[in-house]
Amino acid sequence: MEKNDIMDENSQWVFPLGEAIVLTNQFDAARQEHRDRLGRTLVKRLEERGFHALYIQTKEEALSEVLKLIPEGASVGVPGSVTIREIGAMEKLAERGCSVIHHWNPSLSQEERMNTLRDELLADYFLTSSNAITLDGLLVNIDGNGNRVSGMAWGKNTLIFVIGLNKVSNSLDEAIARTRNQATPPNALRLHLQTPCASTGRCTDCDSPDRACKALLVLERATGGRTTHVILVGEDLGF
Repeated sequence: MEKNDIMDENSQWVFPLGEAIVLTNQFDAARQEHRDRLGRTLVKRLEERGFHALYIQTKEEALSEVLKLIPEGASVGVPGSVTIREIGAMEKLAERGCSVIHHWNPSLSQEERMNTLRDELLADYFLTSSNAITLDGLLVNIDGNGNRVSGMAWGKNTLIFVIGLNKVSNSLDEAIARTRNQATPPNALRLHLQTPCASTGRCTDCDSPDRACKALLVLERATGGRTTHVILVGEDLGF
């Protein structure tokens, strides 16, 4: 046996290291090609529904596309979105002189928080993600306060979605299930909510006062009076 051969847990020869590297590269290439094809398919469906859609492979490219769409000095409302923070948009927009408006500042008083929620909706750009997207291009979101889905449903500003392909669901029913069972429980944990899903990890359609699933929005088409961009990313982003 050559020293560069791979051995299993029982010290039995499996196959040469070089072959393992080749196979791994092939697996990675197949995964990437699958994501690319899925992304391109979704772009077509979204464009048929009136969205300006784009697929890119990485979160770094996603940030670059966001910065192309938002000019220096613009005001940008960012509701509760993990994805937008994961791509580094908050810091980069601030560096470019943009006024980044968001309510995730723990130092805000209740009155200041409510005013910030309002100001997010009135900004030049509303930058967010989606809890789920179906294979035929429906954008599905669930909200506790309603501020995020309000900004998606109506506004005079430009709406920008950044969505990882981990959010793709086969159907509307599966997309709604994803919002309840995959997106909401980690958010409930993040917010320290006293809900069953925070304890069990699954939705029970609860009546908890802390319930985070109160407003459900399905965007079937880009709404009128504004431009809506959807940037699809070939990575896992957000909840």
